[in-house]
Amino acid sequence: MNQEKIANLVRELLSEIGEDPQREGLLKTPQRVAAAYSFLTSGYRTDVDKLINGAIFTQQTNSMVIVKNIEVYSLCEHHILPFFGRCHIGYIPRGKVFGVSKLARLVDMYARRLQLQERLTEQISQEIMDSIGAIGAGVMIEARHLCMMMRGVEKQNSMMVTSSVLGTFRESQATREEFLALIGSRHE
Repeated sequence: MNQEKIANLVRELLSEIGEDPQREGLLKTPQRVAAAYSFLTSGYRTDVDKLINGAIFTQQTNSMVIVKNIEVYSLCEHHILPFFGRCHIGYIPRGKVFGVSKLARLVDMYARRLQLQERLTEQISQEIMDSIGAIGAGVMIEARHLCMMMRGVEKQNSMMVTSSVLGTFRESQATREEFLALIGSRHE
């Protein structure tokens, strides 16, 4: 990612919206924005195998594993404005489990791209299935979208809820219900 090129584009943008890029408060804004976008889009440059880094462990269990309330921050691909909320993950292992921090890192990797919440939810569940060969996976994201809150319809209390269920979470209503009960969701 060429941060200097992005900084130049931000300078142009500032001029186009009627600002003076030479104004004291804006002098370093192009570099700060370029650095911020480098971080906020780092998921494009993250290798999932290096991220997991061998933190998959043999564990003979087929009990559901739940990690809930993982903070998620992303940028919507339609307006490049933030959306943010919580991600809840459940999976049933098939002899392999993740180190718990790796699930949060997977969420971050996919969230640090221009995203649709629906796609983000599906990418996380599919990666869990693929990385450890899980019997099933369920992911739910509850998020607020600034593109809907500060522009457009301006609905500050709206929340989008998406879910992706794969394997036994899709096939078994009882497994789905257990997942929803464990994450404390009232959504059906």
